[in-house]
Amino acid sequence: MPAIRPARKERFAKAAERTATAERAIQKNIDAKEKSKKAKKEKSGAMQAGARLYPEPPLPKQHIAKPGNEAELELAPMYDAPHYKGSDKLKGKVALVTGADSGIGRAVAVLYAREGADVAVAYLNEHQDAEDTKAAVEKEGRRCILLPGDVADPNYCKAAVSRTVREFGRLDVLVNNAAFQEHVMDIADLTEAHFDRTLKTNLYGYFFMAQAAVPHMKPGSAIVMTGSVTGLRGSKNLLDYSMTKGGIHAFVRSLASHLVDKGIRVNAVAPGPVWTPLNPADRDAEAVSKFGGATPMKRPAQPEEISPAFVFLAAPSCSSYITGEILPIIGGYSGG
Repeated sequence: MPAIRPARKERFAKAAERTATAERAIQKNIDAKEKSKKAKKEKSGAMQAGARLYPEPPLPKQHIAKPGNEAELELAPMYDAPHYKGSDKLKGKVALVTGADSGIGRAVAVLYAREGADVAVAYLNEHQDAEDTKAAVEKEGRRCILLPGDVADPNYCKAAVSRTVREFGRLDVLVNNAAFQEHVMDIADLTEAHFDRTLKTNLYGYFFMAQAAVPHMKPGSAIVMTGSVTGLRGSKNLLDYSMTKGGIHAFVRSLASHLVDKGIRVNAVAPGPVWTPLNPADRDAEAVSKFGGATPMKRPAQPEEISPAFVFLAAPSCSSYITGEILPIIGGYSGG
């Protein structure tokens, strides 16, 4: 290969220097813009894209006793969705919603009533919260019954379904939503009793309630379950809870296939952080104040931002060709 002549070599070197200088100029320009944008971003609040403004961290520093009463929360969850207008999507139907005394369950019960359904509210022992849900359902002009008990007990599940059918004459929609959640910082701290309670409520309860409900459901009926982002991504301090939520997702897929011939659709909503009694009854007060701040939207969802998805998946007019799906509602994905 012939040697590069000195003049050309010098010309190439100068060109390389010019290119390097141009690259540094581009870099400097981007660095300056990023610094400016970072400063603005740090000052900016949470994303607000709803019909009304929603709370963002810092939230009240509060830790409450289980099972968690919504009435005790310093910041009341927003569940009534005043901008949501019903359009008879569930007119004449009957829904049984577990964990409907508060949080997502209460928000779902209210929207189901607004869409024309009578609602059976299954809950553990949060009686005042349940009465508040009942009043909210009746305010929508629909009937409501309260069914206190433990979904981990198959006899309770059978009795809850039987009473719903006896009182309202039918059962069209089952929402499996009741849950138990308690974190651990070390796997060694997860006792057998703790592990058992989580699985009994979150898996046994979902199975027993579905098993009791299906014989009463006709073609066109729907089962909607509450999964979780933890069942998709995992959670280092919610080992057992994440396991159950992943199991719920698998149960949804399996039960959907199992019930296709019966004309019953089965789907799940998998929320990210939602402001309900579940988390202040789990996390310490300091962690509660930051709850939801790590999402791209920088805040937790309010129950009324989740409940329309339950309407969508329950209503034949909206989702007649959807079964076995997991719908994540998690406040966005980080680009990485």
